Amino acid sequence: MKIGQYRFNLQELAGATGDYGTLLPLAIGYIVVCGLDPSGFLVMMGIATIATGIYYKIPMPIEPMKALAVFAIASGWQPSLIYASGIGMGIIWLIIGVTGLMSWFSRITPKSVVQGIQASLALLLAIEALRFIQEGWILTIISIIIILFFRSNKYAPAAIILLIMGIIIMFFQGALLTIGGPQLTLPYLVSFSISEIWESIVAVGFAQIPLTATNAVIATAYLIKQYFPETTIPEKKIALNIGIMNITLPLFGGMPLCHGAGGLAGQYYFGARTGGTNIMEGIIYIILGLFFSSSIVILFNGFPGAIIGAMMIMVSVGLLKFTRDLKAEISVIPLFITVIGSLIANMAAGFIAGLLSHYIIKRLMEKNNSKSDD
Repeated sequence: MKIGQYRFNLQELAGATGDYGTLLPLAIGYIVVCGLDPSGFLVMMGIATIATGIYYKIPMPIEPMKALAVFAIASGWQPSLIYASGIGMGIIWLIIGVTGLMSWFSRITPKSVVQGIQASLALLLAIEALRFIQEGWILTIISIIIILFFRSNKYAPAAIILLIMGIIIMFFQGALLTIGGPQLTLPYLVSFSISEIWESIVAVGFAQIPLTATNAVIATAYLIKQYFPETTIPEKKIALNIGIMNITLPLFGGMPLCHGAGGLAGQYYFGARTGGTNIMEGIIYIILGLFFSSSIVILFNGFPGAIIGAMMIMVSVGLLKFTRDLKAEISVIPLFITVIGSLIANMAAGFIAGLLSHYIIKRLMEKNNSKSDD
């Protein structure tokens, strides 16, 4: 079915599952370790997902801010501190968007470094996938075969087959028997202090900024140009959207959110082509949050990790293909330096190292050219 620029079919629905590999572990950690209310968590994420799909009219993933999420889960943050961190990041990204800092940041970032970030994401996804596929190598191989044969199938997309297969496995393992019936649970207005906003920004918010700028904004905008050449979404618009999401949704239990090149690659790889993917995905989140919030951890935890790992591996392969068009030495070296820095430290460090190497090499080449002209 097609309504305007939005398509609602099995391929778009399959695309909605493309970024579950990175979403589910962090969602489980936020809910189980930090005690976030599943209803507010899912309903707010659903609203953001639907609004983003309607606004952009193309697939646009909604994901947790990863560095912030990992730090919060590892540190066992209280929910109020997580909500405060979302508001803090919302303020920061509104300022970055309104002042034009994001546009400037994008202009000084060479293509090689952006693709280095994408390659780093691909490798990090593959490494993370190894943790999932250890649950069952045979199931992983079967899942990869299904993906290769059915990924573009109009009537039986690979992601839908894998989703059904995972639910059947959960049923035979008895995981579904502990799920209770539907029960309405509404999000509520949360509370936090002003001091918690500053505390969260100092703890990890400043470290999250370059990660969001590179992966959620610059790399995502670049990937949109590759997937949808007729669509232009400026980095400034993406930055403002991240700010608006985070200044509002945490008030009702939402977590700090952003976009992501990896998530977009996953959605596109499994069939997403319009904002219909976001609308269907958002409706699923809202239904789960309103009626199944008490069972959500069981659902998330029980889904076979080998299937998620297989999906992550194939998405990482799809991401790597965008690094093939770099041939000049000045392009290749910053890419590899960005990847090495990202793997050794983090993507922020990789980005800075790659950026510095690009301008150092560029400066040296300009000096050599000027000497040869003399």
